[in-house]
Amino acid sequence: MLYRVEGIVIRSMDYGEGNKIVTLCTENNGKIGVIARGAKKVKSRLAAMVQPFTYGEYVFFRQNGGLGTLNQGEIIESHFSLREDLFLAAYASYACELLDRTLQDEEVGRFWFTQLKACLDALSTGKDPQIVLHLYEIKVLQAAGYGPSFSACVNCGAEDDSTFMSPRLGGKLCRRCRHHDPAAREITAGTYKLLTLFERMDMRRLGNISVKDSTRQEMKELMRSFMDIQLGLKLKSLQVLDQLNKYNI
Repeated sequence: MLYRVEGIVIRSMDYGEGNKIVTLCTENNGKIGVIARGAKKVKSRLAAMVQPFTYGEYVFFRQNGGLGTLNQGEIIESHFSLREDLFLAAYASYACELLDRTLQDEEVGRFWFTQLKACLDALSTGKDPQIVLHLYEIKVLQAAGYGPSFSACVNCGAEDDSTFMSPRLGGKLCRRCRHHDPAAREITAGTYKLLTLFERMDMRRLGNISVKDSTRQEMKELMRSFMDIQLGLKLKSLQVLDQLNKYNI
């Protein structure tokens, strides 16, 4: 059967001498794996279509499940700027790998597609990449069923002025419930305000946000704890990103 889908390349790997296997995140058909024959060749008409982060329309043939065979396509947004910048490539790779590793094929749908597309668009247009990824991480946690509760106590639902966060329990603890996790961390008002905003915000609504360095660092440490404890994934792209940040490359 011949399929025509809009999708974003979230994974691309060499296969054989001249082929590539790519994984697409599509709006209505979940994650799809297709083989692009001859795509490694410089003059291949498919070469540009299978580059990481590319958003396009893909036409492929698939029979009885399994890998499809990519026939043709048209690029809608190449996201070339993400591939030519080392830092942006690392952030975009993390966004794609996080989606790929978190969700099964049948779980990917319109929400995931639109959030990933908005994330890549935000990175391409110069928005603070770290803040973009933290909002995206929250959306990933929400869609995967681990959405943190920042505005109300995760234990009793109370809404007080407490700013104690428990990555282990999945969100905020009010003052009466703080004893449920002695390791709960008290965060600053600025970080708390940002987290409660992101809890309700769609990626597509993210504007330009100016964040202090201290808030950025606190957000990074807190979200890393949430991601590690709630998902427990070891992502190669995150290791690369950490190395780049460590050596200020």
